Amino acid sequence: MHGSHDHSRAVTAKNETRMGIAALLTGGFMFIELAGGIAANSLALIADAGHMLTDFASLTLAWFAFRLARRPADWKRTYGFDRFQVLVAFTNGLALFAIAGWIVYEAIHRLIQGEAHVAGGIMVIIGIAGLLVNIVSFMLVRGADRENLNVRGAAVHVLGDLLGSVAALIAGAVIMLTGWTPIDPLLSVLVALIILRSGWFVVSESAHILLEGAPQELDTRDIAPDLVSNVPGVNEVHHVHVWSITQSRRMVTLHAVIGDEADNNAVVQGVKGRLKDKFNLDHATVEIECRACADTTDEPHRATS
Repeated sequence: MHGSHDHSRAVTAKNETRMGIAALLTGGFMFIELAGGIAANSLALIADAGHMLTDFASLTLAWFAFRLARRPADWKRTYGFDRFQVLVAFTNGLALFAIAGWIVYEAIHRLIQGEAHVAGGIMVIIGIAGLLVNIVSFMLVRGADRENLNVRGAAVHVLGDLLGSVAALIAGAVIMLTGWTPIDPLLSVLVALIILRSGWFVVSESAHILLEGAPQELDTRDIAPDLVSNVPGVNEVHHVHVWSITQSRRMVTLHAVIGDEADNNAVVQGVKGRLKDKFNLDHATVEIECRACADTTDEPHRATS
């Protein structure tokens, strides 16, 4: 167990460093893009600069979440601070919804107002520079722990920026070649829809963890009958509860009714070993019962031999 915790801390430190560098790159270029967007009168650039502002905030929060997660558990927070990463991912997902809504609103407003002068040349220059910065940031974030929701939420933010830079580059080129300015808000809407779709996955998955939902790839109804069938001495299993602290930290509690001749310690070790090998659940609390269950609450996931 200590080796697992040490590895987790090393991964967290690596993620923290990558998030910090990506935040500095994003925050620095944000001011350049905002100035270029105002000078070019480009919604695509201004929208992307606004998105980069929230990206800077989200990456900074992600960096802080990883830093906080390295703190040990205490008597108030017995599971430590790992759940803060999931909370940040959920917040970042909600921020993506707000960004996408604002971009769509501004794009519709511009389309209704009619054509406006947009400096395509400035858009192309800023678009190329932004694309390079966002590619570096995206590689930094993607190089972190990809299974971590906090990393995935930050990656979606950076990916949205990368797509925004591509949209600005394409829009600038079209305006330079044809003079057709509606391409600017139209491509902004396309980027907003992509951001909205990605944000939904981050919000739904982080909300599932925050609501103490079981790991989505695990059917908890399979646990009780499997333990009864494969662990000697177990006659019945009930009160099975499985949830996640983070995507990589899963917990399970259950009651196991054993026979009169069964050895308590052997049953507990057998149950924990089976849970780890079969269901990838390595943190289990097993309550042994020899007679009727002390808890009277009806339990749907009950299996007997």
